[in-house]
Amino acid sequence: MTELLLKYFRSRQQEAETERVYDTQCPYCSMQCKMQLIEQSIVSRKQYKTIGKDNPTSEGRLCIKGMNAHQHALHSDRVTYPLLKVNGEFVRISWEQALEKIRENFTSIQAEDGNDALAVYGSASITNEEAYLLGKFARVALQTKYIDYNGRLCMSAAASAASQTFGMDRGFTNSMSEISNVRCIILAGTNIAECQPTMMPYFERAKENGAYIIAIDPRETATTKMADLHLKVKPGADAALANGLLKVIIEEGLVDEAFVRERVKGFDEVAEHVAALDMDEIAELTGVPVEQIRKAGGIFGREETGMIFTARGVEQQTDGSAAVRNFLNILLATGKMGKPYCGYGAVTGQSNGQGAREHGQKADQLPGYRLIENEEHRAYIADVWGVRAEDLPRKGVSAYEMMEKVHSGEITGMLLMCSNPIVSNPNAHLVQEALQKLKFFVAVDLFISETARLADLILPASSYLEDEGTMTNVEGRVTLREASKPCPGETRHDWQILCDIAKVLGKGEYFSFSSAEEIFNELRIASRGGLADYSGITYDRLRKENGILWPCPDPEHPGTKRLFEESFAHPDGKAVMVAVSNNSVVPKEKPDGEFPLYLTTGRVMSHYLTGVQTRKSSSLAARNFESFMEIHPATAMKYNIQDQSLVKVESRRGSIVVRSQWSDKIRQDTVFVPFHWADSQNVNFLIPKDLDPTCRMPGFKASAVKISPVVEAISH
Repeated sequence: MTELLLKYFRSRQQEAETERVYDTQCPYCSMQCKMQLIEQSIVSRKQYKTIGKDNPTSEGRLCIKGMNAHQHALHSDRVTYPLLKVNGEFVRISWEQALEKIRENFTSIQAEDGNDALAVYGSASITNEEAYLLGKFARVALQTKYIDYNGRLCMSAAASAASQTFGMDRGFTNSMSEISNVRCIILAGTNIAECQPTMMPYFERAKENGAYIIAIDPRETATTKMADLHLKVKPGADAALANGLLKVIIEEGLVDEAFVRERVKGFDEVAEHVAALDMDEIAELTGVPVEQIRKAGGIFGREETGMIFTARGVEQQTDGSAAVRNFLNILLATGKMGKPYCGYGAVTGQSNGQGAREHGQKADQLPGYRLIENEEHRAYIADVWGVRAEDLPRKGVSAYEMMEKVHSGEITGMLLMCSNPIVSNPNAHLVQEALQKLKFFVAVDLFISETARLADLILPASSYLEDEGTMTNVEGRVTLREASKPCPGETRHDWQILCDIAKVLGKGEYFSFSSAEEIFNELRIASRGGLADYSGITYDRLRKENGILWPCPDPEHPGTKRLFEESFAHPDGKAVMVAVSNNSVVPKEKPDGEFPLYLTTGRVMSHYLTGVQTRKSSSLAARNFESFMEIHPATAMKYNIQDQSLVKVESRRGSIVVRSQWSDKIRQDTVFVPFHWADSQNVNFLIPKDLDPTCRMPGFKASAVKISPVVEAISH
């Protein structure tokens, strides 16, 4: 009996000792933290643990989202086989049947309504290879001009501002390692502590080294707590505040005249513009006292080194591009560009927000940041792809504008990849109505999201644990995501799905790839000579060097740690300053008698984007299981809103119900609601459709609302 027991326990022990390690990268923010998932099999049960891996950007750190990312990838709700909607219900079908449905419907739509009746809606969470292939798929397999992606709602203002000012856009002009030694830092509209927590130690080190930190935000956040000076700006007034800072710098003689003379155009016009502005009017517009504006401008101008970081608070405005340009004016006027510990950082939101916008998902772009309306660029890419330049479509429209074209009936079919536009777009009611009008709608996703549930066909995608490929992180560092976990069920990688669809549409010869690396090697050729030049980067180098900062034009090139040391990317080598009005070209909603409060939106640490992934993580969902409205206690008392009570938030476009959260850390004229929740808590139902005229960014960060207790609303 004893021997039998020993044999039994030995066999159980052997079962318990099996362990598998999967190398990967976090699927959430743009830090792209390297990590390992350790899978331990204990008897018949598996348990998982995530640990960080050392790397040049996040240095082995992980935040709460990264530590729990596997929970969504292993969730029982994963879509693991194709689903076709039949009589309003999803039923399982084979891949062969799914692809045939796509062939029939896509062919029929284009025969009836034209090539441009099909649209492709992409994502900034997919790999570089998949972003590249999606752009090629739209233009070669579908021959449609209508492709854009959810990064339009995230990074477009910063990207357009940097391109217009410097001649090119790489989120950070410097490597992240320089932050620790900067003397003065402006954090404009960025809550890094909650959105990119593993970046915070760089700023903490800078502070320990004596840096003066200025934060610009309508709310007190975990990030503003670190600041020496917090400018509590009114929502939407960032461009005016930058004018105030610039006015101080010029009037106090803090301009780097030699730098401006040799390397900048447009300074005189900007100086003339800000000289005519009244500082008291700027203080009134921004809600920031004159003395604070003078203090901030003086300190930044006098310090020898300085950097400015912007994020969605500044960028998600109908003048977001202009507002960012005005902060770049400050850097140029003070000569704080192209030098050690001086530069600009656009704090990218999505995991591949940088790389996904470089290689062809944007309506007007081709790979390598080439432009689709530039004849030379078209010819080069057509040659790489083996098609005629005249057969490439022209530019389309932005993400939200595609939804308007769906609503009007101009677009009648859509392929959606790894995005949830019903929750992420402004004027979300229109987006929902539009998608319901499509003749045929295909969604590629991990889950049946709020948008995917409207689809006619859902195709099962692989997750960050399974899908190998390159990503480009916040500092412009191209990294290789090793992902070796087997795909569950019948899931396929996004790139495989695109190749499969192209094949049934008769375009397989252009999409005959058998690995992500094969696609990357074509991307390298397509990017060669472009602004975002990856041609010197290989998978082998990425494995050996743990990431490379682009541009990297040949295999011997080490990558570019600091941009613009000798010249900017415009043909004449000079950066361009431009005068920016205190008032947006597109009129913004202002509080009035009917809608008396500003609404601003943003993130919380435990959730990501529209919450499709993080709300499937029990550990993350438990931290924030519902949405909320942050409100100052004095404002709450004025409108009879009790703390932790349900409140109706209403704009001219609709209403939502969330729970109140009193906080004396927010302006009394402003309420804040995060954007990670859907349906009755979808804050984007309240956001207007107005777009930035330059980059087509919606104005998420400033609209007008009224509030009321839910009990009172029901009683009426």
